[in-house]
Amino acid sequence: MYHIGICDDGKNFCASMEEMILYYTREKEVPAEIKIWYTGEGLLDYLDKDGHIDILFLDIELFQLSGVEVGDYIRNRLGDRKMQIIYVSGKPSYALQLFKNQPMDFLIKPIGQPQIDETLNLAVKILGKNTGKFEFQCGRDYYYIPFCEIMYFASDGRKIRVVSIQEEKEFYGKLKDVADNLPQEFIVIHKSYVVNRNHIARYTYEIVELIDGTVLTISKANRKQVREKILQEGM
Repeated sequence: MYHIGICDDGKNFCASMEEMILYYTREKEVPAEIKIWYTGEGLLDYLDKDGHIDILFLDIELFQLSGVEVGDYIRNRLGDRKMQIIYVSGKPSYALQLFKNQPMDFLIKPIGQPQIDETLNLAVKILGKNTGKFEFQCGRDYYYIPFCEIMYFASDGRKIRVVSIQEEKEFYGKLKDVADNLPQEFIVIHKSYVVNRNHIARYTYEIVELIDGTVLTISKANRKQVREKILQEGM
């Protein structure tokens, strides 16, 4: 079951979005529950009370709390990095302001069924991959860490450090071999680093800063492809 939210102060827009999402879920046979909020405050109240959303269509121009403020609260106050946020707006000029909130996509109104279908296809694909785990051996022990919790991999000689939200482990191996078997949300930024884009808080042409404050260098050889991949996947 996918929990899908719509937060927009336009009731007609919300009704239209709900209709298109329902059409998608029927056609694709995707089980889903849809909830609607007309204010950011109402949405955050629901989330503060342990409400759950997998996919959120979030308007930027809300009356009081803006969509940017709501997204910041979700990512940084609630610590939710798994929710797929799709910003919606009538203005294309907001795109660069949204990077720190790590949206999956940015849709410009008016929105049609093809856009909804494409966006939900990607969201469902990403959420499906988030259920996977990375398996590795350290000594005689085997470990399994959910991909969605891993912030980055770092190569240190013959060893690889895997740094997750909760802990850090080491194992022997080659970073290239690891990178070849990771989901698409992982980006090779340097011969020594592979980063989970869902944990990037800030990006420049030369570095990425992760949600825990870690700053990693992007090599010259990787800068173009890193930028293209980040922008391509919703930034």
